[in-house]
Amino acid sequence: MTEATTGAPQATTGATEETGTTDTAGARPVLHGLRDFYEDPAVPVASGDARSRRQAVLLAAALGPPAAYGPDGALVLDIGCGDGTAAATAAPLLTGHRLVGVDWSQDALRRARTRVDRVVRGELDGGGLPLADGCADAVLFSEVIEHLVDPDAALDELRRVLRPGGHLMLSTPNLAAWYNRALLLAGVQPVFSEVSLRGVHGRPGREVVGHLRLYTARALRSFLQASGFAEVRISGAPFHGVPRGLRLADRVACAVPSAASILLAHARRR
Repeated sequence: MTEATTGAPQATTGATEETGTTDTAGARPVLHGLRDFYEDPAVPVASGDARSRRQAVLLAAALGPPAAYGPDGALVLDIGCGDGTAAATAAPLLTGHRLVGVDWSQDALRRARTRVDRVVRGELDGGGLPLADGCADAVLFSEVIEHLVDPDAALDELRRVLRPGGHLMLSTPNLAAWYNRALLLAGVQPVFSEVSLRGVHGRPGREVVGHLRLYTARALRSFLQASGFAEVRISGAPFHGVPRGLRLADRVACAVPSAASILLAHARRR
């Protein structure tokens, strides 16, 4: 595997618990708080196009024609939009709907403005998003939940801004991806998992991206249902960091979501 990230981590919740320290010479920080970590331009924020397209196709089919929502179409929030790459990939499939990028990182929003017509600065913690209850018809939450200290509070906030029956489209790496099962049998740290913010240890890949939580399909379904969402459907998507020689196998694995690289969850707010 090459890199162990699949999306934009900017919408972190409760990301102030860690504090920085310095090395023995006191010359440089060796452990940043998570906010500083995610503001580092070297931390990848772009998501794989294949995942973004699959997610957008699912959302477009779920929403239906824009006219059903009035002259402005449905309001779709891309929460944790990062640099806007995923929203830009989805936009052609959501023509007629309003797509708004939301992130707490000013640097991410600066980059997202070049790709998304509307962006809003907001946090999932610290008082919540600057959005009214039930304002959104759909929320995209792509490769964010694995970066969160408090995913329970994050889903509570997503549920608050969604109207009853609104759509949640969530994606996250799969702990039980087909290659992770083999790696664990061999005693190797699974792809997507991380034990340090300073370097990669014991797993394939080269980049540290700040994954704090990982889900299997079963765990993700149960978590969403317990958080007030219903009609949870899980599908799979490929991972852009899979080596070229394994990409066909990775696409085939999408037919069995529990073994796919990426979990795509579509749920409705109760």
